[in-house]
Amino acid sequence: MSESLHPRAMGTARERVDGWAKVTGTAPYAYEHRVPDPAYLHPVQSTVARGRVTEVDARAATALDGVLTVLTPFNAPRLRRDADPELAVLQSDEVWFRGQLVAAVVAETPEIARQAADLVRVAYEVRPHDVTLSADRADLYKPDVVNPKHPTDTLTGDPDTAFASASRAVDATYTTAMYHNNPMEPHTTVALWHGGNASPALTLYDSTQGVHPLRDAVAALFELSPDRIRVVSPYVGGGFGSKGMPHAHVALTALAATRVEGRAVKFAVTRQQMFSFVGYRTPTIQRMRLAADADGRLTGISNDVVELTSRYKEFAEQTGLPTRTMYAAPHRRTTHRLAALDLSVPSWMRAPGECPGMFAPEVAMDELAEACGLDPIELRIRNEPERDPESGMPYSTRNFVACLTEGARWFGWDSRPRLPRSTLDGDWWVGTGVAGSTYPVLRRPGSAWASVRYRADADRGRYEVSIGAADLGTGAWTVLTQIAADALDVSPDDIEVRIGDSDLPRAPVAGGSSGTTNWGSAVVAAARRFRDKYGFTPTDGDEFAATMPDDGHAERFAMAAYGAQFAEVRVNVYTGEIRVPRLLGVFAVGRVINPRTARSQLVGGMTMGLSMALHETSVLDERLGFVVNHDLAEYHIATCADVPSVEARWIAEEDPYPNPMGSKGIGEIGIVGTAAAIANAVYHATGIRVRDLPITNDKVFEPALVV
Repeated sequence: MSESLHPRAMGTARERVDGWAKVTGTAPYAYEHRVPDPAYLHPVQSTVARGRVTEVDARAATALDGVLTVLTPFNAPRLRRDADPELAVLQSDEVWFRGQLVAAVVAETPEIARQAADLVRVAYEVRPHDVTLSADRADLYKPDVVNPKHPTDTLTGDPDTAFASASRAVDATYTTAMYHNNPMEPHTTVALWHGGNASPALTLYDSTQGVHPLRDAVAALFELSPDRIRVVSPYVGGGFGSKGMPHAHVALTALAATRVEGRAVKFAVTRQQMFSFVGYRTPTIQRMRLAADADGRLTGISNDVVELTSRYKEFAEQTGLPTRTMYAAPHRRTTHRLAALDLSVPSWMRAPGECPGMFAPEVAMDELAEACGLDPIELRIRNEPERDPESGMPYSTRNFVACLTEGARWFGWDSRPRLPRSTLDGDWWVGTGVAGSTYPVLRRPGSAWASVRYRADADRGRYEVSIGAADLGTGAWTVLTQIAADALDVSPDDIEVRIGDSDLPRAPVAGGSSGTTNWGSAVVAAARRFRDKYGFTPTDGDEFAATMPDDGHAERFAMAAYGAQFAEVRVNVYTGEIRVPRLLGVFAVGRVINPRTARSQLVGGMTMGLSMALHETSVLDERLGFVVNHDLAEYHIATCADVPSVEARWIAEEDPYPNPMGSKGIGEIGIVGTAAAIANAVYHATGIRVRDLPITNDKVFEPALVV
């Protein structure tokens, strides 16, 4: 189309399409879908960290009025023999971690189910367990790949020689904690079998980030054709990656529903159970080494990462990836080593890899800047690569330097004292810090399909745009409406988007900040083909479906989003209390489709990064193999009072290569780099370098702080 007939929808701050339904309580989340005569599940969890179930005594539970059935490893229906170990619930008597699902009660009410579960008695053969992560374990091993399929180790040149001959160097170890995802809506599944034994079919209402990936996993588990399973998930109350992979509760609910003769079974994971079997971010130990010449130009860079996985299933977070791509250096190395422990399996959490993997290099860069006598921003600019250091490909766009320089101007960086511990305001030491951010553009041509259908008799929403996407609160309902409107050259009021149902055209998971790229590209392709076939005068029922084409750009360009995070901190002289009155993030994320939803995502990510920096840590009692602060009273997360000012800005960036919209992902880059910026600001305020997260009062408080 040479000239648009309607004002462009993309780039405008439109209200959320789903906003009114959510604030009025009419948007159904997984647990709220109406099903006739539901039953309710409550699990029994292992109280030992390793061993074997020898007996389950459910007599007291089954004697309780309202109990329908109790499932155990000894009576549960059998699943596929080679099933995913995480999903193979109640298929053996092995206990791999404390909190594992070892039995389940189904009852007429959730209260009865919970009471009955407390009455179930489980006997164990207890075996010694090991949940201790350290970098000097003799049994650390090298995984074949790191998430999802990246090389485990990389080596370019001779880093050891570069470090030995460096004029300036940093060699330090940095750690990040174990973190548990805590979206507002806990994981929930409602399972209903129908069709009888001759032709079984299953409907799942689930709080999932991907209806089709979940459908495929459950189909394989129960050895059914995927077309016999329907997954419905139009609204999700947050996920942060934890709902991107299927977890044991889905399998348990579907398994239990086979025992109640056509009734639906509901299972809402409790807040405490969220710390047991639905994933978490592995803690990391990163030995970070930087070598530079006298001018601060990097000659060598390496990151040797140690993290954990579970003994029964491997997950290797790609923590070393940012070190491979962020800065130029001729000699480079990254490694990943795992400790297989008696814990549940780690999983995705917002910006897996990049989030913990930027903490070590960005704090190390701050240390190197001091060693070189350079401003931290100048050091980063001096090490800006001309091409992607890992692949050697040119960038589609890389505006990291613009993020740094524009951010410095907006933040007032020029007024910053050069020396640490230079500013005392009453009882507070004041400091500022900066860190870089990056997140790759992830595109999967052919992974998403969308359809466009014309409805002549509709009062509004005349174009029905369907795709099996998921909206976690990120704004997918809204931006897909805007993308479709521009691709069809109509008003957004003429678009009705349908998402969150596996009966709709196939779509990949909402993860890796890739949703808008994959789904939006499919919507654009379908809309364009629809217009090519039917023009601007379609008839009722005209429809066309298409997928994201492979344009070959991923083989020609390195594509990523970039950002610069700025933080101001205040550290109390007498208590070591740390406050962050000001955060600024400046981002280069391509075309911003909806400034309102984009700002929400970036501010949310930065707030989560502050939470990581100062508050969050899952405290593991190694004697029991158990996270003891397993609720939101003790697992501290940032609140509005912790972040008086969080500002997200972006620079104008034109990049036609990632997708037809020119956008890049924004859901995760906000968290990347934030913790490092705060750590660097804490050092600037106090002169105390903290390399281990979270940064708590005891780590910065010294009697010398008192003046």
